[in-house]
Amino acid sequence: MAFTIAPDLATALRRDVVIADIASASVADNQSSSIPALDDESPVLGLIDLDFIERQYAALEVAFSRHAAEKSVLHAVACKAIPLRPILRIYAQLGAGCEVASAGELELAIAAGFAPEKIVFDSPAKTITQLHRALELGVVMNVDNLAELARIDALLNTESTLAETVRLGVRINPQTGAGAISALSTAVESAKFGIGLADAGAREAIIDAFLARPWLTQLHVHSGSQGVSLSLAADGIREVVELALQINEITERAGRGKQITRIDIGGGLPVNFAGEDSVPSFADYRAVLEDQVPELFDFEIVTEFGRSLAAKAGTVLTRVEYAKPMGPRRIAVTHAGVQVATRTAYAPEDWPLRILAYDAEGKPRVPSALIAHDVAGPACFSGDLLATDRMLPELNPGDLIAVPDTGAYHFSSPYSYNLLPRIPVVGYRSGESVASEDDITFEYFMVHRGETVQGVVANAGPARLESYRG
Repeated sequence: MAFTIAPDLATALRRDVVIADIASASVADNQSSSIPALDDESPVLGLIDLDFIERQYAALEVAFSRHAAEKSVLHAVACKAIPLRPILRIYAQLGAGCEVASAGELELAIAAGFAPEKIVFDSPAKTITQLHRALELGVVMNVDNLAELARIDALLNTESTLAETVRLGVRINPQTGAGAISALSTAVESAKFGIGLADAGAREAIIDAFLARPWLTQLHVHSGSQGVSLSLAADGIREVVELALQINEITERAGRGKQITRIDIGGGLPVNFAGEDSVPSFADYRAVLEDQVPELFDFEIVTEFGRSLAAKAGTVLTRVEYAKPMGPRRIAVTHAGVQVATRTAYAPEDWPLRILAYDAEGKPRVPSALIAHDVAGPACFSGDLLATDRMLPELNPGDLIAVPDTGAYHFSSPYSYNLLPRIPVVGYRSGESVASEDDITFEYFMVHRGETVQGVVANAGPARLESYRG
């Protein structure tokens, strides 16, 4: 009798089976295998649990489903977190939107199959060309500042038909305070995004901007992020909702009805990098918002989650190339470092990652004792470390290292120090049914082929100097 895999099968168990598959394929050296392998040409892989991607997006939809029955909700996946076309296409097929922050991300979202009205364009530095392209496509766009708004005025005055399909809003910095990671705190007094709501004269200028432009119908705020509590994120949203209510009161008195119909609350739900659980959940966040900002749910809503949707779907898998004692610790040199875990290498206190040890056959190491390790990457600088003074089973050449919670920002934002190539990324799904619980099977898919050394060289420029525009 076939055993059908339960949809809530533990992520860790699924990961262990996949790593065992890859280890077996690596030993077999079977070039025709449908299972990826770690070898000298690809000693590091990115892995994405495609079933988890779908389950986590479903959890987001469920968290806001009661509101969606009354008001429209657009869940726009943050492209910057996982700009991989096959993964973005999955989100598009699930009905998601896509939040983009550059010309490249905008065109990728179009190529991945998102309808323009489901694409949200946020950038603090949009050029005139980019603004025209966004207006021409008819995407949703959040204006960062009043100077950008003046540029849009000029474009709309020149080509009035551009205003027919676009939905425009204004980004507000609520200036409600920083979280634990200063570089990610977007709601501090001097953050670079949006218009500072508490700055002298800013509230009046924002209100005047809306009153002069009936086609502005949305406000945007992004006050959450890693290191920001749900309550602090909700504080920022509350400030913007109160601004929307104030503007709507004025436009209603003027006989124009409620001008602001939608609030874009951004993303920024923190991720648990310390363990397997996906906490806090989208349902937890929804509950905090209902408690602190109940008026939010009188509006249509846009969300822009990224890391919280994809981080726990991903694992970086590599092998230990060398291991050696050094002073008080053992150094395990691997092929995963700053090129995939850039933030961890440069800010390890803010971005710690778990390290899971496996033997060469892909079996989890169950040690009789733990010893202190530094887990190092391949780059030529001392700070290229995934972990420092980490207690692990004794690692030796040929052992495997898995770094979980890396599905967002790790495979898709490569850092090419030392011309380290972009790593291949493989997706996996469960087979529909298997003979027993111990015989879980997966189907594997190429998400990104990575870069070859030849490709890296070609990307370094032409063979010789060429005449400019020649």
